[in-house]
Amino acid sequence: GEIWHEAGRWLQGDQFDAVMNYLFTAASLSFFGGSHLNMDVISAAGGIKDRVRNVNAYDFANEIDRILNLYPTDITFAQLNLVDSHDMPRFLSCVNGNKDALKLAYLLMFTLPGAPCIYYGDEIGVDGRHDPECRKSFPWDENKWDKDLLEYTKACISLRKEHVSLRRGEYKRIHAEGDVMVFARLHKNENVTVAFNVSNEEKTIELAFSKKPRVLF
Repeated sequence: GEIWHEAGRWLQGDQFDAVMNYLFTAASLSFFGGSHLNMDVISAAGGIKDRVRNVNAYDFANEIDRILNLYPTDITFAQLNLVDSHDMPRFLSCVNGNKDALKLAYLLMFTLPGAPCIYYGDEIGVDGRHDPECRKSFPWDENKWDKDLLEYTKACISLRKEHVSLRRGEYKRIHAEGDVMVFARLHKNENVTVAFNVSNEEKTIELAFSKKPRVLF
């Protein structure tokens, strides 16, 4: 279902199995976009424009917790997680072209519960402001592709395929302070820990684990 806001009334079992998770989109823009957010562009982002603002890791983690607990688990794992779509400006334009912000958003999208969705062209750096620019044609000339971004996107896809915990595992919040947010996905004997640092500096944090995890940055 194409619902921009909380969708409980449509997810009672008699209408939709899941919806486009624009709440995830707004949270991703707010944390990863940070100081790079272009609010003039975001003003055209439909039902999420009032949800996007610069937030710290603690507020971001709280919003992720809220989103993951809005609906029953089976619905949460079927949600269509996306960073933009045909009905809003592309993520890159919303963050003034900051590719690192998009990379972090992609890593989150491929490591959280839900079904990750890539809007055509995002994986090679296509931008686009207000409609119809956000729906422009795919550039078939490979010389115009951002190959680094494409390889990064493929790596995120491979990670999700490689680790069952990223597809089916329990979500566990571990750390959220300042510019750094960390969570784990747990499934049977597999423990994958994902860390995000949205600052321009290296950060050091100390975490305690019962056994050595696989850590993704």
